[in-house]
Amino acid sequence: MSAARPGLRRLRSAAGSAGSQIQGTRQSRRRKSLAIAYEAGQGDGAEPQRARWEPPRWREQLQRIRDMRSSRDAPVDEMGVQRCYDSSAPPEVMRYQVLLALMLSSQTKDQVTSAAMLRLRRRGLTVDSVLQMDDETLGQIIYPVGFWRNKVKYIKQTTAILKQKYGGDIPSTVEELVQLPGVGPKMAHLAMHIAWDSVAGIAVDTHVHRISNRLKWVKKETKSPEETRVALEEWLPRDLWKEINWLLVGFGQQTCLPVKPRCSQCLNQDICPAAKRL
Repeated sequence: MSAARPGLRRLRSAAGSAGSQIQGTRQSRRRKSLAIAYEAGQGDGAEPQRARWEPPRWREQLQRIRDMRSSRDAPVDEMGVQRCYDSSAPPEVMRYQVLLALMLSSQTKDQVTSAAMLRLRRRGLTVDSVLQMDDETLGQIIYPVGFWRNKVKYIKQTTAILKQKYGGDIPSTVEELVQLPGVGPKMAHLAMHIAWDSVAGIAVDTHVHRISNRLKWVKKETKSPEETRVALEEWLPRDLWKEINWLLVGFGQQTCLPVKPRCSQCLNQDICPAAKRL
């Protein structure tokens, strides 16, 4: 009998240990259940989302820019690409003219682009007419747009691709447009806006790039227009993507100049991080 007692004690000890583990497991599960229920109650079963970054007072700055642009008398309003094509032409011809105007506009003032497009249209500006034109004639017509020799080459190459691959029309996606010689992201997005009435992204040129950095509309300073486009699209509401190019380009042409900006005339002078308060 005495030999059985140590075994009995061990059995009771093991049973007690197992009971403690079961009780501890139940308590642990109860604690976990309470914790999970608490977290679920906070977000209805979803993980809490971090607040999206946006620049301070940007809506107020934007409205003031709208006020300054209300007269619509900047060069982009009167001679921008949206004014350079023949609105009475067949749709595919109109879209081709939009694309050509955008290609000519790179590194070129709106006044010069508009004049060049007018000369081209007087000769009948279509895919076929450009393909039939020799390089020298095309160069004489578009001169003095910036980098006109390169643009002659790009226009002829792109026009041939449009004829062979798209039946004389232009591509309907940004991805395809940027594959064309001489067509960059800004041109592609504007082509989507103007030619296809579709918003696939923000068209960012040097004006939009400069002003976005001056207003601190980007989390950190951006080095290129394409970098600025990506930064803006992260927070700017999509319904403003089309308007923002037109607003900031004209604002950059008249007030927020690259050199010697006219801060004293700007309605945002008191809330612009880059304002020269004289």
